[in-house]
Amino acid sequence: MNLFFTRGLRGACLATLVLPVPVSHATDMQAELTLATSEQLALSADPAVTAREARALALQDQAVADGQLPDPKLLVGVWNVPLDDFSMKKEPSSQLRTGIRQAFPRGNSLRYRRGRTEWLSKAETAATRNVRAEIRRDVRETFLELYYQEQAARIIERSRNLFEQLVEITRAHYASGRVSQQDVLQAQLELSRLDDRATRISQASDVQRAALSRWVGEAAWRPLDPQFPPLHALPARAQLEAALPEHPAIRAASATVEANQQRVKEAREQYKPGFDVGVEYRKRFGNNADGSDRPDQMAAMVTLDLPLFTEKRQDKHLAASQQQAEAAIQTREQKLREMQRTLAADYARWLRFGEQEKLYHDRLLREAGDNAEAAVNAYQSGLNEFTTLMRARITELDVRLQDIRIRVDRARTQARLLYLIPETDNAGARREGAPQ
Repeated sequence: MNLFFTRGLRGACLATLVLPVPVSHATDMQAELTLATSEQLALSADPAVTAREARALALQDQAVADGQLPDPKLLVGVWNVPLDDFSMKKEPSSQLRTGIRQAFPRGNSLRYRRGRTEWLSKAETAATRNVRAEIRRDVRETFLELYYQEQAARIIERSRNLFEQLVEITRAHYASGRVSQQDVLQAQLELSRLDDRATRISQASDVQRAALSRWVGEAAWRPLDPQFPPLHALPARAQLEAALPEHPAIRAASATVEANQQRVKEAREQYKPGFDVGVEYRKRFGNNADGSDRPDQMAAMVTLDLPLFTEKRQDKHLAASQQQAEAAIQTREQKLREMQRTLAADYARWLRFGEQEKLYHDRLLREAGDNAEAAVNAYQSGLNEFTTLMRARITELDVRLQDIRIRVDRARTQARLLYLIPETDNAGARREGAPQ
């Protein structure tokens, strides 16, 4: 009877090793932080976005100012005043002059100067959209990594209960002489290693929450939604690649190229003469020899620039602006190639993660669970050693952790690919988050 009772108790204890342990979630669903909420908080008042928007508005106002003529100049003065008595009526040439002059810059310089600033404003506007897309991408990656750490902590906690039971069982079997002291020490060692892994995961989780707080503030310390964070579906790679030239980062670079082209045109206008136009009213004092009043006079004048020596001014200015325009073109080309390289690498990685995810979902999780259950049954029947049972449990734990790791890594890769979709907040697109 004692032997039967001992075997029954042993079977009941080992059976608990294969029973799932429910995971507790936060009961207050309103307090749970979701990916969508994180994105909304991050984009609502980010200083980088606000600064970019302010610079774009400043350039719009500056463009209007750059297209205006210089302020006219008012001229007031006296001419030919005798120094002996300062009388304005004695000398017939003494005059009071008042007039106005207006300068006209060379050629169409104003139009091209305004056009350059307008293109710079467009570049800043596109850069603002790119900053928003970068923030969304970074928030998604950080949130997903935090989600992994939280889920890994739950898996570790669930496995710890099983390893504690293994320690108790081995101690009981050691007391009855069925196992060696080494089995007890190994069971305790694996439990301690599990505690160390849990500590490292908690540390990584705190680091990710601190990183997320950069965008969402104190909300980063709220409990996470236990559901896998949903992301929008990806279009085909060919569609992503075809749309890259319309990406905000590329559009900002293209606007910078156009701004530099306007600078080149403005430099060409410097070979043309500028001119000033002036009109004066000249008041004369005193009388003529016959006693009649001296008539007032007026004058109109035009002053021209003479760009005759252009070698060290206009020529150098034009050459410099052309080099800057070429540099802007090459910068845009480099950025486009870098985005194409990122697309090719991340899309291939996303596909391979999908294959791994399917493998874990269809086979490895089930096989690891079956192997652990078989190890329990074999150990219960005395057909294998404790080390085999422990190895099976560790393998099952590693497979479960690797499964969530692959799912999160695939989602993070997907977030980087979604960043490459131009001019979109991904609104209205189909979301995906479950394993495929």
